[in-house]
Amino acid sequence: MSVAIGSRGEIEYWITQLARQLVAHRGHMTDQHVREILMVPDPRPTDPVSVAIRSIHTMATGRRADFDEVAHPASRDRENRVQPPSSRVPGPAGFYSTAVWLRAAFADLHYDIHEAVADGDVVAVDSTMNGRHVDTFVVYREDGEIDAAFPPTGKTFAMAQSHWFRFRDGKIIEHWATRDDLGQARQLGWLPPSPGYLIRCAVAKRRAVRAARRSGR
Repeated sequence: MSVAIGSRGEIEYWITQLARQLVAHRGHMTDQHVREILMVPDPRPTDPVSVAIRSIHTMATGRRADFDEVAHPASRDRENRVQPPSSRVPGPAGFYSTAVWLRAAFADLHYDIHEAVADGDVVAVDSTMNGRHVDTFVVYREDGEIDAAFPPTGKTFAMAQSHWFRFRDGKIIEHWATRDDLGQARQLGWLPPSPGYLIRCAVAKRRAVRAARRSGR
């Protein structure tokens, strides 16, 4: 006997299915899992421009699973030379580590998208990154050692950025960017530094180095 759509029996059936899948995925259900269970198609556009824009917003607010939907397993971020060693791995995990690094230092992180164009397998996005400096921002050398640490100033910034993405199989395989780092530093009070802020930077770097050693990095 068929079950009427919206009936109590149907609702109970789907709740049971969702509960079973939740257990199977050890409590980490994603929107994609739910769509697969309910046989609901993903309503989001999958063209390269849309995926590129979504990946930028994912950097600001996305969950770990969201990076799997936009980044190819073999993807590479060419901008990770100053980022933590954990971000220097291929695939979605590297991009997610970059997001965690940014979010730790900058609250209210969000991006304004101005223009986006595609040419073959490459997409270019003109954007502005916005945030507020609320915790120490640590940058790294290419060998993975800590290069500098900027203690929080509480100031906000709007940083011009152009992001470039290369696609393979509908996902990002390569990313590189141009950023107004100097403009951000001036807005946040890093440049020109006051004598007091230079002392704070030195103290913040020592603390960051000690923390990295304790964690085994």
